[in-house]
Amino acid sequence: MSSISIIGTGNMARTLGARAIAGGNTVEVMGRDQSKAADLAKALGGGTTTGEWGTAPAGDIVIVALLYDGVVPAVAQYGDALAGKVIVDISNPFNATFDGLAHLAHRDETSIAQEAAKVAPAGADVVKAFNTVFRHVLEKGRPDVFIAGDSAQAKASVEAFVKSLGLRPLDVGGLKMAHWLEGAGLLTVGLANNGVGNLDFAPSITELSA
Repeated sequence: MSSISIIGTGNMARTLGARAIAGGNTVEVMGRDQSKAADLAKALGGGTTTGEWGTAPAGDIVIVALLYDGVVPAVAQYGDALAGKVIVDISNPFNATFDGLAHLAHRDETSIAQEAAKVAPAGADVVKAFNTVFRHVLEKGRPDVFIAGDSAQAKASVEAFVKSLGLRPLDVGGLKMAHWLEGAGLLTVGLANNGVGNLDFAPSITELSA
């Protein structure tokens, strides 16, 4: 199983932490507010620990469970403390009306994950994952999890973690595909507001049998 550190104390941090514990992984919670991190660790149970914000995470996989505009600053602040880690960005840079991607984050078809990779220390690898899944579907369902990254080894680590959650990881390619995964996150919101009409779904892949 995997050793996981979660940067953040919000709803996605709680949901991913709970599934990680249930899947037999070790979990550390890191938050700017140490009391919130401690409360979340206590709620998760299963030996969940807390780490001090900005110090070296205990986990080999570091999930940045922050709003999109906080991801790159957090990775930059942690700096060399993330050396050798697999950094997982789960964010979606939606605009204020949830009908487009935040302009400043998407010059030249970039993505939050790609921008995070630019400030990550040498030896760290960034993987995009979980951004096409609504929180309560991740909590209660068995959605496919699309991942993108440039390191085959890093993606293999994330795939193993996803499988420990009882979910299916699907590799979409290199980190440049994170831009399109963020677009897929936007598509999911559009479906929820229109064609599907609710939040009780996640995009998945249907394969034809031979």
